[in-house]
Amino acid sequence: MFSYMKKSMRKSPKKNKKKVLLDMSCSIIHHGHVRLIKKASRFGNLIISLTTDRDLKKFKNIHPELNFSQRKEILLSIKYVKKVIPGNFILDQKFIDKNNIDIVIQGSDYKKRKFKNKLVTFPRTKNISSTMIRRLAKKNINRKK
Repeated sequence: MFSYMKKSMRKSPKKNKKKVLLDMSCSIIHHGHVRLIKKASRFGNLIISLTTDRDLKKFKNIHPELNFSQRKEILLSIKYVKKVIPGNFILDQKFIDKNNIDIVIQGSDYKKRKFKNKLVTFPRTKNISSTMIRRLAKKNINRKK
């Protein structure tokens, strides 16, 4: 390295090797999802457990506008995401252990969940959800009729 370079420029960034899991449905991805993903990535290598289409139908009673493969492709294009794996709507300790997760990140809508791993909960982004977008789209469609 050149002697005139600032000390901070000479240091190579520390690699945080913690495996961080964030489970998401992302039936309609929006800026609230992106904000949560960005926050979660600060804890290590971010793995997203993406709810399967089958579980979205079973537990949320929705047929996702974007199928699993489409949602996965979008999430993988976000620079903070290291990996996307299929997951069930209900996250359990067995799944976390199987994937060797160090830290679980969740939105405040799941604040009652408990795991033996470190658990970090972030508040929801106000005034946005996939459900809200779905309702607005329906309202706009009905206006045109």
